[in-house]
Amino acid sequence: MKVSIIIPVYNEAPTVATLLERVRAQPLPYGATKEIIIVESNSTDGSRQIVAAFLARPAEPGLRIHALYQQRPRGKGHAVREGFAIATGDILLIQDADLEYDVIDYPNLLKPILEGRTAFVLGSRHAGAPDWQIRRFAHNGVRAVIMNLGGVLFHTFFNLVFAVRLTDPTTMYKVFRADCLRGLSLTCNRFDFDFELLGKLLRAGFVPLEVPVSYASRGFAEGKKIRMLRDPLTWVAAILKCRFASLGASQPFAGISAPQSEKPARRASS
Repeated sequence: MKVSIIIPVYNEAPTVATLLERVRAQPLPYGATKEIIIVESNSTDGSRQIVAAFLARPAEPGLRIHALYQQRPRGKGHAVREGFAIATGDILLIQDADLEYDVIDYPNLLKPILEGRTAFVLGSRHAGAPDWQIRRFAHNGVRAVIMNLGGVLFHTFFNLVFAVRLTDPTTMYKVFRADCLRGLSLTCNRFDFDFELLGKLLRAGFVPLEVPVSYASRGFAEGKKIRMLRDPLTWVAAILKCRFASLGASQPFAGISAPQSEKPARRASS
């Protein structure tokens, strides 16, 4: 079995080198092989150069590393969808380029799928956690409280709309068999993609198994990119749309096409 690890990167210079090294070094269970797909969205802080340097190093036997260099940033969801489009693995795993989540959780995330117990795993920041306040910003406690309450609100709303009882719908760690995407059309570009992907997988019949993962939140000063006034409206729209609209393509998931006026992302491999 091969695992494709999709890593969207935009202005993550302080953390991306460490993250990529950790992903590269993290062993996978049951002899699974690894494919790393980095989608770099034309960062302004040197992240692209860090990715290029990582790619320039020879890859170990059995490890495939690809990079897509986008012409401009179009959101995390767009970057992940471009990564999906070129992934060749049997299992897809989404990994942010910051250090909020720990790659040491990979074995626990992958084992239920590799053992055939489920097709879809969510890495829950709440399962087994001592409390629900996962965000603790050192210099802005008020903002942390707002985001924690917002998380409870949107998680509850999602669960009500889809009639499920998930503890962490917005977790980054969404891990699933690649064939789960067959017949699905994914269109969201920003953080609304989390709700769209989960909602459409649920409607396609894939109920996730939640496993606990570790989490260390970062604040806006450290690079968090959620826009508190803009993004929540897109989350509501995505939840309702993916619950009631068509699941999409009749053909297997084939990624996305760039507009005719825009050149496709440049691709590099090692």
